Amino acid sequence: MADQLSKEERKKRREKRNNQNEKAKSWLREWLDALMFAAVAALIIRTFFFEAYRIPTPSMEKTLLTGDFLIVSKINYGPRTPMVLGVPFTNIHLPGLVLPWTRLPGFEEVERNDIVVFNYPIDLAPIAAKTNYIKRAVGMPGDSLYLDDAQLYVNGEKATPFPGIQQTYTVKVRDRVRLSPAKVKAAGAQLYRQQGSNGYRVNMTKQIAEKMSQWPEVTSVDPFVLPEDFNEFRQSKFNFSSGFNNHHHLSPFKVPSAGDTVSLTPENYHIYENIITRYEGNNVEQNADQFIINGEETNKYTIQQDYYFVMGDNRDNSEDSRFWGFVPQSHIVGKAGMIYFSWDSERWFPRFGRLLDVIHD
Repeated sequence: MADQLSKEERKKRREKRNNQNEKAKSWLREWLDALMFAAVAALIIRTFFFEAYRIPTPSMEKTLLTGDFLIVSKINYGPRTPMVLGVPFTNIHLPGLVLPWTRLPGFEEVERNDIVVFNYPIDLAPIAAKTNYIKRAVGMPGDSLYLDDAQLYVNGEKATPFPGIQQTYTVKVRDRVRLSPAKVKAAGAQLYRQQGSNGYRVNMTKQIAEKMSQWPEVTSVDPFVLPEDFNEFRQSKFNFSSGFNNHHHLSPFKVPSAGDTVSLTPENYHIYENIITRYEGNNVEQNADQFIINGEETNKYTIQQDYYFVMGDNRDNSEDSRFWGFVPQSHIVGKAGMIYFSWDSERWFPRFGRLLDVIHD
Protein backbone atom coordinates (compact mmCIF):
# COMPACT_ATOMS: atom_id res chain seq x y z
CA MET A 1 0.00 0.00 0.00
CA ALA A 2 2.83 2.38 0.94
CA ASP A 3 4.59 1.51 -2.32
CA GLN A 4 1.37 2.23 -4.26
CA LEU A 5 1.01 5.65 -2.56
CA SER A 6 4.58 6.56 -3.36
CA LYS A 7 3.94 5.76 -7.03
CA GLU A 8 0.84 7.96 -7.04
CA GLU A 9 2.75 10.73 -5.30
CA ARG A 10 5.57 10.49 -7.86
CA LYS A 11 3.00 10.62 -10.65
CA LYS A 12 1.38 13.74 -9.15
CA ARG A 13 4.77 15.39 -8.77
CA ARG A 14 5.65 14.63 -12.39
CA GLU A 15 2.34 16.07 -13.53
CA LYS A 16 2.92 19.18 -11.38
CA ARG A 17 6.42 19.66 -12.86
CA ASN A 18 5.04 19.18 -16.36
CA ASN A 19 2.35 21.79 -15.70
CA GLN A 20 4.93 24.21 -14.36
CA ASN A 21 7.13 23.64 -17.40
CA GLU A 22 4.18 24.19 -19.70
CA LYS A 23 3.33 27.44 -17.90
CA ALA A 24 6.95 28.59 -18.15
CA LYS A 25 7.06 27.75 -21.85
CA SER A 26 3.76 29.54 -22.38
CA TRP A 27 5.02 32.61 -20.49
CA LEU A 28 8.27 32.63 -22.50
CA ARG A 29 6.37 32.18 -25.76
CA GLU A 30 4.11 35.12 -24.92
CA TRP A 31 7.12 37.35 -24.22
CA LEU A 32 8.87 36.26 -27.40
CA ASP A 33 5.71 36.92 -29.41
CA ALA A 34 5.38 40.35 -27.79
CA LEU A 35 9.02 41.19 -28.50
CA MET A 36 8.69 39.99 -32.09
CA PHE A 37 5.56 42.10 -32.58
CA ALA A 38 7.28 45.16 -31.06
CA ALA A 39 10.33 44.67 -33.32
CA VAL A 40 8.19 44.32 -36.45
CA ALA A 41 6.08 47.34 -35.48
CA ALA A 42 9.21 49.41 -34.79
CA LEU A 43 10.70 48.36 -38.13
CA ILE A 44 7.52 49.35 -40.00
CA ILE A 45 7.36 52.71 -38.20
CA ARG A 46 11.06 53.36 -38.86
CA THR A 47 10.79 52.40 -42.54
CA PHE A 48 7.56 54.15 -43.47
CA PHE A 49 6.70 56.79 -40.87
CA PHE A 50 9.32 58.25 -38.51
CA GLU A 51 12.98 57.78 -37.69
CA ALA A 52 15.24 59.10 -34.93
CA TYR A 53 18.30 61.10 -35.94
CA ARG A 54 21.15 62.67 -33.95
CA ILE A 55 22.89 65.91 -34.98
CA PRO A 56 26.61 64.98 -35.04
CA THR A 57 28.18 68.25 -36.32
CA PRO A 58 27.71 72.03 -35.88
CA SER A 59 26.79 72.67 -39.54
CA MET A 60 23.20 73.69 -38.64
CA GLU A 61 23.90 75.75 -35.51
CA LYS A 62 22.25 77.85 -34.14
CA THR A 63 19.08 76.31 -35.60
CA LEU A 64 20.03 72.76 -34.56
CA LEU A 65 22.77 72.04 -32.04
CA THR A 66 25.31 69.24 -31.90
CA GLY A 67 23.74 66.66 -29.60
CA ASP A 68 20.13 67.34 -30.60
CA PHE A 69 18.08 64.18 -31.16
CA LEU A 70 15.38 64.59 -33.78
CA ILE A 71 12.25 62.87 -34.98
CA VAL A 72 12.35 62.88 -38.78
CA SER A 73 9.05 62.48 -40.60
CA LYS A 74 9.14 60.29 -43.71
CA ILE A 75 5.45 60.63 -44.43
CA ASN A 76 5.66 64.34 -45.33
CA TYR A 77 7.54 63.77 -48.59
CA GLY A 78 6.55 60.11 -48.96
CA PRO A 79 8.48 57.12 -47.61
CA ARG A 80 10.66 54.98 -49.86
CA THR A 81 10.09 51.24 -50.01
CA PRO A 82 13.12 49.16 -48.89
CA MET A 83 16.13 49.58 -51.18
CA VAL A 84 18.55 47.00 -49.76
CA LEU A 85 18.50 43.75 -47.78
CA GLY A 86 20.20 44.14 -44.45
CA VAL A 87 20.14 43.65 -40.70
CA PRO A 88 17.27 45.71 -39.23
CA PHE A 89 18.24 48.78 -37.16
CA THR A 90 21.84 48.66 -38.43
CA ASN A 91 23.76 49.86 -41.50
CA ILE A 92 24.77 46.28 -42.32
CA HIS A 93 23.43 45.31 -45.74
CA LEU A 94 23.98 42.68 -48.39
CA PRO A 95 26.53 44.23 -50.79
CA GLY A 96 25.79 44.25 -54.48
CA LEU A 97 22.04 43.77 -54.10
CA VAL A 98 19.72 46.74 -54.72
CA LEU A 99 15.98 46.10 -54.53
CA PRO A 100 13.46 47.62 -56.95
CA TRP A 101 11.92 50.48 -55.01
CA THR A 102 9.46 53.33 -55.26
CA ARG A 103 8.48 56.38 -53.23
CA LEU A 104 5.00 56.16 -51.72
CA PRO A 105 2.77 59.24 -51.84
CA GLY A 106 3.41 61.93 -49.23
CA PHE A 107 1.20 64.88 -48.34
CA GLU A 108 3.61 67.64 -49.40
CA GLU A 109 6.58 68.38 -51.63
CA VAL A 110 9.93 69.67 -50.42
CA GLU A 111 9.51 73.42 -50.07
CA ARG A 112 12.11 76.16 -50.13
CA ASN A 113 13.91 76.46 -46.77
CA ASP A 114 12.61 73.15 -45.39
CA ILE A 115 15.13 71.42 -43.14
CA VAL A 116 15.57 68.01 -44.74
CA VAL A 117 17.40 64.78 -43.99
CA PHE A 118 18.92 63.07 -47.01
CA ASN A 119 21.45 60.41 -47.96
CA TYR A 120 24.84 61.99 -48.66
CA PRO A 121 24.94 61.79 -52.48
CA ILE A 122 28.72 61.45 -52.89
CA ASP A 123 28.99 58.27 -50.79
CA LEU A 124 29.86 55.17 -52.80
CA ALA A 125 27.10 52.87 -51.55
CA PRO A 126 23.47 51.98 -52.30
CA ILE A 127 21.30 55.03 -51.65
CA ALA A 128 19.70 53.81 -48.40
CA ALA A 129 23.11 52.74 -47.03
CA LYS A 130 24.65 56.18 -47.47
CA THR A 131 25.30 58.48 -44.51
CA ASN A 132 22.39 60.65 -43.38
CA TYR A 133 22.96 64.42 -43.65
CA ILE A 134 20.72 67.31 -42.59
CA LYS A 135 20.67 70.76 -44.25
CA ARG A 136 18.29 73.50 -45.34
CA ALA A 137 16.89 73.20 -48.88
CA VAL A 138 17.60 76.69 -50.27
CA GLY A 139 17.31 75.90 -53.99
CA MET A 140 14.32 74.16 -55.58
CA PRO A 141 14.24 72.37 -58.96
CA GLY A 142 14.32 75.00 -61.69
CA ASP A 143 15.68 77.82 -59.48
CA SER A 144 18.49 80.04 -60.70
CA LEU A 145 21.13 80.58 -58.00
CA TYR A 146 24.37 82.39 -57.44
CA LEU A 147 26.48 83.53 -54.49
CA ASP A 148 28.13 86.92 -54.36
CA ASP A 149 30.23 88.00 -51.35
CA ALA A 150 28.79 85.01 -49.41
CA GLN A 151 25.22 86.22 -50.05
CA LEU A 152 22.90 83.70 -51.70
CA TYR A 153 20.62 84.97 -54.48
CA VAL A 154 17.60 82.93 -55.58
CA ASN A 155 16.00 83.83 -58.90
CA GLY A 156 17.75 87.20 -58.80
CA GLU A 157 16.72 88.15 -55.25
CA LYS A 158 18.51 87.87 -51.90
CA ALA A 159 17.61 84.65 -50.13
CA THR A 160 15.32 84.87 -47.12
CA PRO A 161 17.37 85.46 -43.94
CA PHE A 162 16.80 83.34 -40.82
CA PRO A 163 17.64 84.32 -37.22
CA GLY A 164 19.75 81.19 -36.67
CA ILE A 165 22.06 81.63 -39.66
CA GLN A 166 25.71 82.17 -38.71
CA GLN A 167 28.73 83.33 -40.66
CA THR A 168 32.26 84.55 -39.98
CA TYR A 169 32.81 88.22 -39.13
CA THR A 170 35.97 90.28 -38.82
CA VAL A 171 35.90 92.11 -35.48
CA LYS A 172 38.36 94.94 -34.83
CA VAL A 173 39.06 96.39 -31.39
CA ARG A 174 40.80 99.50 -30.09
CA ASP A 175 44.59 99.55 -29.84
CA ARG A 176 46.11 97.67 -26.93
CA VAL A 177 42.73 96.10 -26.11
CA ARG A 178 42.04 92.37 -26.17
CA LEU A 179 38.73 90.77 -27.17
CA SER A 180 37.78 88.44 -24.34
CA PRO A 181 37.07 84.85 -25.50
CA ALA A 182 34.87 84.33 -22.41
CA LYS A 183 32.78 87.41 -23.24
CA VAL A 184 32.45 86.30 -26.87
CA LYS A 185 31.32 82.83 -25.79
CA ALA A 186 28.85 84.26 -23.28
CA ALA A 187 27.34 86.35 -26.08
CA GLY A 188 26.68 83.15 -28.04
CA ALA A 189 29.50 83.53 -30.56
CA GLN A 190 32.67 81.55 -31.30
CA LEU A 191 36.07 83.20 -31.54
CA TYR A 192 38.13 81.48 -34.24
CA ARG A 193 41.47 83.27 -34.16
CA GLN A 194 43.23 86.60 -33.87
CA GLN A 195 44.28 88.56 -36.95
CA GLY A 196 47.11 91.00 -36.46
CA SER A 197 47.24 93.11 -33.32
CA ASN A 198 43.61 94.23 -33.14
CA GLY A 199 41.56 91.96 -35.41
CA TYR A 200 39.61 88.75 -34.75
CA ARG A 201 37.59 86.21 -36.71
CA VAL A 202 34.31 85.46 -34.94
CA ASN A 203 31.52 83.10 -36.02
CA MET A 204 28.07 84.40 -35.03
CA THR A 205 24.59 85.38 -36.13
CA LYS A 206 23.77 88.79 -37.56
CA GLN A 207 21.87 89.68 -34.39
CA ILE A 208 24.87 88.94 -32.17
CA ALA A 209 27.15 90.85 -34.56
CA GLU A 210 24.93 93.92 -34.25
CA LYS A 211 25.11 93.74 -30.45
CA MET A 212 28.88 93.18 -30.48
CA SER A 213 29.39 96.27 -32.61
CA GLN A 214 28.09 98.28 -29.62
CA TRP A 215 30.72 96.95 -27.22
CA PRO A 216 33.01 99.79 -26.05
CA GLU A 217 36.21 97.93 -27.03
CA VAL A 218 34.96 97.11 -30.56
CA THR A 219 35.57 99.55 -33.43
CA SER A 220 34.02 97.57 -36.32
CA VAL A 221 32.22 94.31 -37.15
CA ASP A 222 32.09 93.29 -40.81
CA PRO A 223 31.24 90.02 -42.58
CA PHE A 224 34.38 88.13 -43.60
CA VAL A 225 34.31 87.42 -47.33
CA LEU A 226 36.89 85.57 -49.39
CA PRO A 227 38.24 87.51 -52.39
CA GLU A 228 36.50 86.49 -55.60
CA ASP A 229 39.76 85.27 -57.14
CA PHE A 230 40.83 83.24 -54.08
CA ASN A 231 40.97 79.66 -55.35
CA GLU A 232 39.76 77.60 -52.43
CA PHE A 233 38.67 74.79 -54.79
CA ARG A 234 41.93 74.52 -56.70
CA GLN A 235 42.39 70.91 -55.61
CA SER A 236 38.73 70.14 -54.97
CA LYS A 237 37.85 66.48 -54.50
CA PHE A 238 34.32 67.26 -55.77
CA ASN A 239 33.37 67.63 -59.43
CA PHE A 240 30.80 70.36 -58.79
CA SER A 241 33.04 72.86 -57.00
CA SER A 242 36.02 72.24 -59.29
CA GLY A 243 34.53 74.80 -61.70
CA PHE A 244 34.29 77.60 -59.10
CA ASN A 245 36.86 79.45 -56.98
CA ASN A 246 35.41 79.44 -53.46
CA HIS A 247 32.21 78.95 -51.47
CA HIS A 248 31.62 82.70 -51.10
CA HIS A 249 31.37 83.23 -54.86
CA LEU A 250 29.48 80.87 -57.18
CA SER A 251 28.66 82.14 -60.65
CA PRO A 252 25.01 81.69 -61.81
CA PHE A 253 23.69 78.17 -62.39
CA LYS A 254 20.31 76.47 -62.53
CA VAL A 255 19.11 73.74 -60.17
CA PRO A 256 18.18 70.82 -62.48
CA SER A 257 14.60 69.57 -62.63
CA ALA A 258 13.10 66.48 -64.24
CA GLY A 259 12.59 66.98 -67.97
CA ASP A 260 15.16 69.75 -68.38
CA THR A 261 17.35 69.31 -71.45
CA VAL A 262 20.80 70.81 -70.89
CA SER A 263 23.54 71.61 -73.38
CA LEU A 264 26.89 70.22 -72.19
CA THR A 265 30.12 72.14 -72.61
CA PRO A 266 33.60 71.70 -71.13
CA GLU A 267 32.88 74.83 -69.04
CA ASN A 268 29.64 73.59 -67.44
CA TYR A 269 30.22 69.82 -67.31
CA HIS A 270 31.40 70.06 -63.69
CA ILE A 271 27.82 71.03 -62.74
CA TYR A 272 26.22 68.00 -64.42
CA GLU A 273 28.87 65.26 -64.28
CA ASN A 274 27.69 63.60 -61.06
CA ILE A 275 24.06 63.89 -62.15
CA ILE A 276 24.60 62.15 -65.47
CA THR A 277 27.08 59.48 -64.36
CA ARG A 278 26.64 58.85 -60.64
CA TYR A 279 22.95 59.56 -59.95
CA GLU A 280 21.36 58.66 -63.30
CA GLY A 281 23.71 55.83 -64.25
CA ASN A 282 25.01 56.81 -67.68
CA ASN A 283 28.40 56.15 -69.25
CA VAL A 284 30.02 59.36 -70.49
CA GLU A 285 33.19 59.93 -72.50
CA GLN A 286 34.50 63.42 -73.19
CA ASN A 287 36.68 64.26 -76.17
CA ALA A 288 37.57 67.97 -76.05
CA ASP A 289 34.22 69.74 -76.48
CA GLN A 290 32.36 66.62 -77.64
CA PHE A 291 30.49 64.18 -75.36
CA ILE A 292 29.56 60.54 -75.96
CA ILE A 293 26.71 59.35 -73.71
CA ASN A 294 26.04 55.60 -73.69
CA GLY A 295 27.84 55.28 -77.03
CA GLU A 296 25.93 58.12 -78.71
CA GLU A 297 27.70 61.33 -79.68
CA THR A 298 25.63 64.20 -78.28
CA ASN A 299 25.97 67.44 -76.34
CA LYS A 300 22.38 67.28 -75.05
CA TYR A 301 21.13 65.51 -71.96
CA THR A 302 17.62 65.33 -70.45
CA ILE A 303 17.50 65.33 -66.64
CA GLN A 304 15.57 62.34 -65.24
CA GLN A 305 14.65 63.54 -61.73
CA ASP A 306 14.41 66.67 -59.57
CA TYR A 307 17.39 68.01 -57.65
CA TYR A 308 17.84 70.34 -54.66
CA PHE A 309 20.55 72.73 -53.50
CA VAL A 310 21.14 72.59 -49.74
CA MET A 311 23.17 74.65 -47.30
CA GLY A 312 23.92 74.51 -43.58
CA ASP A 313 22.77 77.41 -41.41
CA ASN A 314 26.30 77.65 -40.01
CA ARG A 315 27.41 78.98 -43.38
CA ASP A 316 31.19 78.99 -42.92
CA ASN A 317 31.26 75.70 -41.04
CA SER A 318 29.23 73.52 -43.38
CA GLU A 319 30.37 71.32 -46.26
CA ASP A 320 27.23 71.36 -48.36
CA SER A 321 25.96 71.78 -51.94
CA ARG A 322 28.41 74.64 -52.49
CA PHE A 323 31.11 71.97 -52.37
CA TRP A 324 29.66 68.67 -53.64
CA GLY A 325 26.60 69.74 -55.61
CA PHE A 326 22.94 68.79 -55.75
CA VAL A 327 20.80 66.35 -53.76
CA PRO A 328 18.78 64.00 -56.01
CA GLN A 329 15.11 63.56 -55.18
CA SER A 330 15.79 59.83 -54.79
CA HIS A 331 18.09 60.64 -51.83
CA ILE A 332 15.53 62.60 -49.80
CA VAL A 333 14.77 60.76 -46.53
CA GLY A 334 12.38 63.05 -44.68
CA LYS A 335 11.59 66.34 -42.99
CA ALA A 336 13.00 67.34 -39.60
CA GLY A 337 10.05 67.45 -37.21
CA MET A 338 10.83 67.68 -33.50
CA ILE A 339 13.73 67.68 -31.03
CA TYR A 340 12.87 64.94 -28.53
CA PHE A 341 16.12 65.18 -26.55
CA SER A 342 19.28 67.29 -26.49
CA TRP A 343 22.62 66.57 -24.84
CA ASP A 344 25.26 69.20 -24.09
CA SER A 345 28.55 67.30 -24.31
CA GLU A 346 30.55 70.23 -22.88
CA ARG A 347 28.57 70.35 -19.64
CA TRP A 348 27.57 66.68 -19.69
CA PHE A 349 23.99 67.69 -19.04
CA PRO A 350 20.71 67.63 -20.98
CA ARG A 351 19.48 70.86 -22.56
CA PHE A 352 16.04 70.70 -20.97
CA GLY A 353 14.91 73.88 -22.71
CA ARG A 354 15.12 72.16 -26.10
CA LEU A 355 13.18 69.01 -25.21
CA LEU A 356 10.10 68.42 -27.38
CA ASP A 357 10.77 71.57 -29.41
CA VAL A 358 9.02 71.58 -32.78
CA ILE A 359 11.48 72.54 -35.53
CA HIS A 360 10.24 75.66 -37.27
CA ASP A 361 11.52 76.17 -40.80
